[in-house]
Amino acid sequence: MDTTKMRTWAEIDLSALEHNYRTLRAMLAPGCRFLGLCKANAYGHGAAVIGKKLEELGAEMLAVACVSEAMELRQSGVTAPILCLGETPEECFPLLMEYRITQMVEDLETGRKLSQAAQAAGKSVTIHVKLDTGMSRLGFFWQADRADEIAGEIAQLCRLPGLEAEGLFTHFSDADGSEEYTMEQLTKFLDARQALEKRGVTFQICHCASSAAVLHYPCTHLDMVRPGLALYGYYPDESLKGLDGPGLEPVMTVKSRIAAVRALPKGTYVSYGRTARLERDSLLAVVPIGYGDGYPRRLSNQMVLKIRGAECPIVGRVCMDMCMADVTDVPGVQAGDVAVVYDGPLMERAAQLAGTIPYELMCAVSPRVPRIYF
Repeated sequence: MDTTKMRTWAEIDLSALEHNYRTLRAMLAPGCRFLGLCKANAYGHGAAVIGKKLEELGAEMLAVACVSEAMELRQSGVTAPILCLGETPEECFPLLMEYRITQMVEDLETGRKLSQAAQAAGKSVTIHVKLDTGMSRLGFFWQADRADEIAGEIAQLCRLPGLEAEGLFTHFSDADGSEEYTMEQLTKFLDARQALEKRGVTFQICHCASSAAVLHYPCTHLDMVRPGLALYGYYPDESLKGLDGPGLEPVMTVKSRIAAVRALPKGTYVSYGRTARLERDSLLAVVPIGYGDGYPRRLSNQMVLKIRGAECPIVGRVCMDMCMADVTDVPGVQAGDVAVVYDGPLMERAAQLAGTIPYELMCAVSPRVPRIYF
């Protein structure tokens, strides 16, 4: 696609995605399944294209956060199993069956309602049972002193007509921080699985490892892994970078085309609120990206853009549709030149300055920024 007519765009490198997939896949034991995270528009990369690419590469399952995201994947031609990790309202239960979506179930009452809907439709719904082992978000809350009671409820759920209990899973809350807490969560999960086996309840797929655990703890891989951030080229833990890391490659690069270059005298105020004043005669590039495109206002007067290979500091507040960068020391900059807004290092730097994580910045790249695939 011709980017010369675009103000701002995101380049999605599918060869980098393939590299990351194969790199992570090589870390798994034979027979361990691979689930690719495609929620939040595949972390901002474009769910339809990414989902089809992951299916083509051999991912056995994809995952989304809600039914509408699963429907988008199906409508784009994805045929692989899709796991919905979030709650689905009763009114949307028919869509689970129509689009062959596997549903997370976190309590017995929801399971009963889903069972009734499946029986009424004369169909069945595949489910994965969610255990809360320490995230305190969704799932059957596993406690040692209530193990028998909780196992009994899960066993009831798994025997409800119209439901096919394929999976059991949990989610680690601190796999990129505390080994002790992660192993505590894993122990709870394995205890729950064993308690259910004693009741005659078994699962084809037990899974708990997202990116940090995939990279840190092979013992957590079990039957399937669920990498998200790592799949898109970033490490959840700084210690995994460099020579010791598996060599992940960022998939997204965001670029913008300079709209104008302005010569302004020393003492001139720049942008809203007059938070910046030029300390010398300067050349400022007006770059058409702002918080309306998902570029955080928090980066005002802190972040840089790469222009002609040089780091150019943002001057003044980031506006809705534009920001200004100082190009005084970069020879020859002119309107039409490309500014790199995010690459791998810039994404991580921006996340640190904004007090957040790369996940948020990738997901924040707004729909009006076209994705270009190559």
